[in-house]
Amino acid sequence: MLVYLADYLSQFHSGFNVFQYLTLRAILGVLTALLLSFVVGPVMIRQLSFRQIGQQVRDDGPESHLSKAGTPTMGGALILVAIAVSTLLWADLGNRYIWVVLLVTLSFGAIGWVDDYRKIVYGNSKGLSAAAKYSWQSLAAIITGLYLYYAAQSPVETELIVPFFKDVAVPLGLWYIVLVYFVVVGSSNAVNLTDGLDGLAILPTVLIAGALAVFVYATGNVYYAKYLGIPYIREVGEVVVFCGAIVGAGLGFLWFNAYPAQVFMGDVGALALGAALGTVAVLVRQELVYFLMAGVFVMETVSVILQVASFKLTGRRIFRMAPLHHHFELKGWPEPRVIVRFWIITVILVLSGLATLKLR
Repeated sequence: MLVYLADYLSQFHSGFNVFQYLTLRAILGVLTALLLSFVVGPVMIRQLSFRQIGQQVRDDGPESHLSKAGTPTMGGALILVAIAVSTLLWADLGNRYIWVVLLVTLSFGAIGWVDDYRKIVYGNSKGLSAAAKYSWQSLAAIITGLYLYYAAQSPVETELIVPFFKDVAVPLGLWYIVLVYFVVVGSSNAVNLTDGLDGLAILPTVLIAGALAVFVYATGNVYYAKYLGIPYIREVGEVVVFCGAIVGAGLGFLWFNAYPAQVFMGDVGALALGAALGTVAVLVRQELVYFLMAGVFVMETVSVILQVASFKLTGRRIFRMAPLHHHFELKGWPEPRVIVRFWIITVILVLSGLATLKLR
């Protein structure tokens, strides 16, 4: 929005041309989302507390979590507001990719909001049924895949890029839509499963969003893309502003979500952020690298799958409790230790993902 204003004002003063630079607008996106989080956060937390929108805690979970009961939840709405406002202010709204990532994020946020609302306001501990939740997620992901497939302007936009190899790109055809579905829906639910401890999910989300911003910027720049041996996708560079907004909103939320948390993001935030990261990874054709960088989310999801499969097939559990972070808690690790060590693992994985830009 402000890009158009700056473009108009540039005819009166050339200094306004500086707002055409993606890097500046990405930085402003970070700062705007961060400031909005700081300003809106305390107000939202007070309102959630006043309306008694508090976290429900499982009776079979770690005993240390019982004290978390009643902590305000659905704070992910704060993240979505900060991301949306910041993106709308600093991104080029004529860019189709901006609308793709925004609409996917908000649609998954809406699904999470309904789920949270049913759990808390109506006292329905199950929220949306699994079938309903996955149906709506699937619908949003398939629509996204169909649009991206039929709106693709070059074959590279629907190819599977293999990291470490410059010239390996697998044409997917209609299988591209299937890939989009699994990446977006899988990422959404993986972040949701990880969001079980104070700050556990939000900082990895920030780190991955920052790394994806590097991929977005390089992919949208014809010179950097050619130099690094990655696909050049015209106009996708604008999504760096959206990634910046995720970083700013995430850091702002972490201010209130750090141990001991004043607010939880709930499904409204976790489902939306996971879908947002997955969509950005799809846009820059780095699904495999994203799989690496999101290793913490992946292992949390795999732990749940293995736990359920093992119990159904053998009657035995592999872990003391799933997702994986609860296993370590029940082994006696203090919550902050689990959180920080998972953060450190994410830093290592994100740096490994960024290294694939040169190791080709």
